[in-house]
Amino acid sequence: MKNIIIGTAGHIDHGKTTLIKALTGRNTDRWEEEQRRGITIDLGFTYFDLPGGDRVGIIDVPGHERFINNMVAGVIGMDLVLLVIAADEGIMPQTREHMDILKLLGIEKSIIVLNKCDIVDEEWLELVEEEVKEELEGTFLERAPVVKVSAATGEGLENLIELIEKMTRDEVVAKDVQTIPRLPVDRAFTLSGFGTIITGTLVSGTITKEDTLQMYPIGKECKIRSIQVHGQDKAECQAGQRVAINLSNVKKKEVRRGCVLAPKDSMKNTDLLDVKLHVLDSSMRVLTNHTRLHFFTGTSEILCRAVLLDQEEIGPGESGYVQLRLEEEIAVRRGDKFVVRFYSPMETIGGGVILEPNPKVKRRFQEQVIEELKRKESGSTADVIELHTKAYGDTLITLAELAKLTALSVDEVAKDVEELENQDLVCVFPMRRDTYVWHADNRRAAKQTLEKVLKSYEDKYPYRYGMKKAEVQAAYFQKIRPNVFDKIIEMFVEDGSLKRVDEFLCTPEYEVRKDKIYDKVSGLLLDTFTNAKYDFVRYSEIEIKGEERAVSDDILNILLEEGRIVKVTEDMYTLTEYMEDAKEMIRCKLAEDPVITIAQVRDMFKTSRKSAKPILEYMDSIKVTKKTGAESERVAY
Repeated sequence: MKNIIIGTAGHIDHGKTTLIKALTGRNTDRWEEEQRRGITIDLGFTYFDLPGGDRVGIIDVPGHERFINNMVAGVIGMDLVLLVIAADEGIMPQTREHMDILKLLGIEKSIIVLNKCDIVDEEWLELVEEEVKEELEGTFLERAPVVKVSAATGEGLENLIELIEKMTRDEVVAKDVQTIPRLPVDRAFTLSGFGTIITGTLVSGTITKEDTLQMYPIGKECKIRSIQVHGQDKAECQAGQRVAINLSNVKKKEVRRGCVLAPKDSMKNTDLLDVKLHVLDSSMRVLTNHTRLHFFTGTSEILCRAVLLDQEEIGPGESGYVQLRLEEEIAVRRGDKFVVRFYSPMETIGGGVILEPNPKVKRRFQEQVIEELKRKESGSTADVIELHTKAYGDTLITLAELAKLTALSVDEVAKDVEELENQDLVCVFPMRRDTYVWHADNRRAAKQTLEKVLKSYEDKYPYRYGMKKAEVQAAYFQKIRPNVFDKIIEMFVEDGSLKRVDEFLCTPEYEVRKDKIYDKVSGLLLDTFTNAKYDFVRYSEIEIKGEERAVSDDILNILLEEGRIVKVTEDMYTLTEYMEDAKEMIRCKLAEDPVITIAQVRDMFKTSRKSAKPILEYMDSIKVTKKTGAESERVAY
């Protein structure tokens, strides 16, 4: 079953509220002032049942130009609009402004309701109908059906209801209940014994009783105590329904029209928006750089400055890319529609669509910026996610972060990322808590950096196996988490882009240099260790004439990596075969006697106590022996 929201629009005193009362039996003017003055000031809400059994929510919006902000707030989430035109007056200024707003906010389905038909004669009615059709020609409403009614007498209401049922059944597309829930707040109040109540139209997703959501932009977590849809308690509400929600943990004074209820971390506050802005054909204004405007989206109204990114000015009927710099923070989603009104005097001059809800400050007339915005304008959510991913090349970005930036659900983001991965546009690194995404361009840049850095390092240090992984990260990839960097290195090793030797990284073709210098130094070191046997000599005391100590250090490390020598203890090295023999001898000794002492080791290897102690410490390190408590005694590990 579809959840349908119908709204009214039209000039003041053309009978919108009366029409709703005729359809529903209820008066949507709830304030005393509204009823006394006979005009709708704020939004009114009610419902009625169609003959087929579907229940339709209906929103009564104010027609007076002073309350256009309330009218814009009411349009959010509407599936079908009844544009009410009084038969005795025809199209009036506020009718036109409402039409402009409906177009800018993307309302496509409308019915033209010629009201007050009972107070005009047939000839006048035909004249007005013809005039209305001419006025609507060339607009998005030119194909809208026209229904003649009298809200006062009930004439034509059955035809209107029949048409509403047909259009909601055949033409209105059901809203997405699978994405993240998003409820722009249009009213907040308190009820004794209940606390804070908010109302609004749920524009996407599903909210369930006991859910914990977040109120943007104030950042408060709120638990859903109870839900009402059309005055009835419900366990959940879905996109397309008018709802009243009882919240805990937030006070009425903290919530205002324009706040948005959505899952925690699913959106991100911003005071910058990149948009495509269209100035109405009918506007008398030319939009220039840094013009101050009233910005309306969802139920929000915020003052802003318009920074024109690709033009010096935008005239009537023209469009351009604009960065709106807001005077307050807001939380929105890419693709949200908006309206802008001139600062003073207040008049609607245009509107458009949000291309990027969380941009950085942009400079004007930057070719790369314009190309990026063109792509965002024409692209899918996957295209936008790709652009976000590319912008986080030095850190990588998680699915959760992408969901927050785009106001999509994690599942929606994951689906788009999978599509991008299949196209080889991104790399994906699943971790325990989240999945990191890396753009293919950033991967190529990192690969080029690694190749350049490692090649330079290999030329400078030919007797090393490569550059230490930790050193590479600290110098060139310090913003990437170490565990994620490990995944990147694994990927590059698997695809043959680099080679890894323990903790050393090098280019795939690289081999340590083994030339005359290597032969000279390695030969001297091996001869020294061979002759010393278990009377270990300190490496720092070995004199290597004609070579830098750094070169001999590197060659010593090659011998270690190749397993020809082992490090016994700090600054002491010997042949691997010697320590293998020592290991077997000590194991045999321990098999005969459970305890072995430093003195016994000294005698076994015919060496000094100074060398016997390091032998046992080495055996401790490889888990052959362990201390018993006494410093000089060991038992089997």
